[in-house]
Amino acid sequence: METLFSQQFLVEGGDFRNAGNASTQIKTILKQIGIPGEVIRRVAIAAYEAEMNMVMYAKRGVMTLRIEPMKVEISVEDEGPGIEDIELAMQEGYSTASPEIREMGFGAGMGLPNIKKNSDEFSIASTVGKGTQLSIRIRNRVVQSE
Repeated sequence: METLFSQQFLVEGGDFRNAGNASTQIKTILKQIGIPGEVIRRVAIAAYEAEMNMVMYAKRGVMTLRIEPMKVEISVEDEGPGIEDIELAMQEGYSTASPEIREMGFGAGMGLPNIKKNSDEFSIASTVGKGTQLSIRIRNRVVQSE
């Protein structure tokens, strides 16, 4: 498929002051391009959850937005502790967040489940001690291919 637009966003671990900036920029770009509101909502939720996981757990990461005629894709690659048990991490309510992160209102264990719930296609890979990669795809149901 032809990529209509692509942009990378750098996310620094522990930078709660700027947390949410990348997902807000993604939402703005999608609005400017004219992506349907329901698609924007799903992308914004998935992107925000992925971004916050990087802020909470990773040293740093890169989020890449790719827009194609029939889908919006978010790829995430971080440098962090990795996930020991992906199946457990995908369960609603499971969290390894520190007490400090929980005191800030984060770490409820809904991030990965919310990403999956808002994706049409979702994959996750992780290497303990190295980092985690996510692939999130959401169909752009309104745009027709030529």
